[in-house]
Amino acid sequence: MSSVHRTAIVHPRAKIGAKCEIGAYSIIGEHVVLGDGCIVHPHVVIDGHTRIGQKNEIFPFASIGLKTQDLKWKGGITRTEIGDRNTFREYVTVNSATGDGEVTRIGSHNHILAYCHVAHNCELGNHIIMSNAATLAGHVIVEDYAVISISAIHQFCRIGAMAMVGGCSKVVQDVPPYMLADGNPAETRTINKVLLERRGVSDEAQKALRNAFKILFREGLTVSNALAKIEKKLPPLPEIQHLIQFIRTSERGIGK
Repeated sequence: MSSVHRTAIVHPRAKIGAKCEIGAYSIIGEHVVLGDGCIVHPHVVIDGHTRIGQKNEIFPFASIGLKTQDLKWKGGITRTEIGDRNTFREYVTVNSATGDGEVTRIGSHNHILAYCHVAHNCELGNHIIMSNAATLAGHVIVEDYAVISISAIHQFCRIGAMAMVGGCSKVVQDVPPYMLADGNPAETRTINKVLLERRGVSDEAQKALRNAFKILFREGLTVSNALAKIEKKLPPLPEIQHLIQFIRTSERGIGK
């Protein structure tokens, strides 16, 4: 059985999993699916066509799944999908997608701290940390294990796997995986050595990434020439292959 506070408002057609806790004055909308073991603290609003997995914890005054703020919204059914074991701290906002049939998607094991904003059509992977007041504009993609300090991420930008965005940064281009970006506008400063070590990335891969950084950001080459040199000079490790593919598929360019 789930525990629902007597002052909470849960729509009779909402689907609430086993062993959930729903706190005082929280509101759960008609089309919400809440997985087993979720904790919804007091004064939370979850609405829209929103599906949330198991064992998520949502703190007071968070708002999840409500209508996009995008002025292009024309109606229709838009969705918000969230995985398992995420934390959403106080005043976090997660907006639904803009276009009919589209989705805002968040994976699992993410830690989204107070006042963060995830806008329409964003796609977040797993094990991401967003520090207090970090803001993602629409259509932002964040890969696994990225860390975003208090900063603003422009629409359609991508934050690569194990990358870190420094505090008070303005990100207007993609942040490559395994790198540390900082500044206003943000520039790629070095490899994210601390996180690479914590994630057990091999010394060989760290050395290769450091050399790739130098080729990309210190030798004055065009991006295409730098990638060609990386492919020729460095071992084809998975991390190097992902870095190359990420940059090759960039639409906004990378912050140099």
